Amino acid sequence: MKSSTHFKEHKDNLPLAVSVIIIAVLALSLGDALIKFTSAEFVIWQIFVLRSLLVMPILLLYLWIKVPSALSVPPALGWTMLRSIMLVGMWLAYYLALPNLDLSIAAATYYTLPIFITLFSAGFIGDKISRLGWMAVIVGFLGVLLILRPKAGDFNLFAILPLISAVLYALSMILTRTKCREVNPVMLSLALNLTFVVVGTLAAFLISSIVSEPRKGFLLASWTNMGFVEWALMALLAAAILIGSVGAAIAYQKAPPAVIGTFDFAYVGFAILWGLVFFAEVPDMLSLIGIFLIVVAGFMSLRQ
Repeated sequence: MKSSTHFKEHKDNLPLAVSVIIIAVLALSLGDALIKFTSAEFVIWQIFVLRSLLVMPILLLYLWIKVPSALSVPPALGWTMLRSIMLVGMWLAYYLALPNLDLSIAAATYYTLPIFITLFSAGFIGDKISRLGWMAVIVGFLGVLLILRPKAGDFNLFAILPLISAVLYALSMILTRTKCREVNPVMLSLALNLTFVVVGTLAAFLISSIVSEPRKGFLLASWTNMGFVEWALMALLAAAILIGSVGAAIAYQKAPPAVIGTFDFAYVGFAILWGLVFFAEVPDMLSLIGIFLIVVAGFMSLRQ
């Protein structure tokens, strides 16, 4: 995941940072497309557990080689745990939305997160919201309305999940900035993946204990038997989140956040592309206008 934690002053390298963030969001968007594509095969808890078990050894090896001093209990253990739980909730909400929404719609709704970061920064940290910031909130809200188009008695509750995901991510980033600044970012990633394993294992155990008959679906189904194809898909998902999270950390270290945040929105473009390629999804005109407004609002939030 992205982190605002910094430990050293780094010289900016804008070309590198832009290239890396584009590769990162390409990997993340492809991973999310694969999540949606395989939602009929895997159960969400299985993805949480197995993907993180593949990622964690790589993170541990990196820490052991590069920052062995970080292999200790984080200095803000309670806040680190809370951050990880919030991010697991963020991924859970977003992944549950994917089988039920067009990928582009889910992505654009989730990318209202700069607006929530602006609002929460004002509410929890005391940052002032400029006139441009308030305009971003209004424009982003209009974009969400155009995409979701809520109608009485005919509203897809799954459309709310990417918004919940954006709120949880924004809160976790505020927590990262205010309470977890002394924690190594790779250790934060390791803590997150450990939380994925714990939450996924507990959820799978509870579901197997409570649900008497096997059920279909992304949330309550039995785990898929793992063959070569399944492990290959899981390895791709692990690679996607590893490349995405590490790439984002590098990009935000090497260039100003406002600049990188602009290119971060390439995720929405990639999501439209993968939606077309994998699912033949073509957003209608009102949805495209809504996506455009949300992206514009995100740019405005980053620059307010």
